[in-house]
Amino acid sequence: MIKKLIIIFLCLMLVGVAAVFGINARVKSVGRSRLISPEKAASLDSVDCILVLGCKVNGDTPSDMLHDRLLCGVSLYQNGAAPKLLMSGDHGTVSYDEVNAMKQFAIDRGVPSEDVFMDHAGFSTYESVYRAKEIFGAKRIIIVTQEYHLYRALYVAKQLGLDAYGVHSDYNAYTKQSYREVREILARNKDFFTSLFKVKPTYLGDAIPVSGNGDVTNDKT
Repeated sequence: MIKKLIIIFLCLMLVGVAAVFGINARVKSVGRSRLISPEKAASLDSVDCILVLGCKVNGDTPSDMLHDRLLCGVSLYQNGAAPKLLMSGDHGTVSYDEVNAMKQFAIDRGVPSEDVFMDHAGFSTYESVYRAKEIFGAKRIIIVTQEYHLYRALYVAKQLGLDAYGVHSDYNAYTKQSYREVREILARNKDFFTSLFKVKPTYLGDAIPVSGNGDVTNDKT
């Protein structure tokens, strides 16, 4: 009896592991099909905005990964890929603010303030993409982040009905990347189901069309 239980347990484990890696492969495959070069991005028509996904900041200073995402996003904007930037990240507390640091980075490099929107409630990849569509009214977007992360963001966008393309911002090697790659397998599985069931984000709210003036998202004077 014990032997049979052990066999059943091992079989269930194998099925579970196979499912995890199968979902991971599916998300990567879908996402990879939407990756494009910066040159291709600049040639697209009718792109509503460039969605730059947030990452850690140290005070007002972007982390290395976020710095590269912002460089890529600003470069795409300057090359005419889209008329607006949407900076989406975590601003859940007064003391931690990714999005104002992101917007200031773009302004410091010559992007007009009115062309930079902030999503203060982009607490996760899924929420950032969901809100880009439902709050900011985007239909066609370019997503910017590191390639390992783009697969999931682009998969979510497809599942939510967004016409999205991805440009990676891997300009440097990053510490602890092996850990991120492993963790991302689980994150892809999570968002496979989150996007399947169209889970509502933490916050929704009134519409803020990305076609308008980005200064309406300012929260500082």
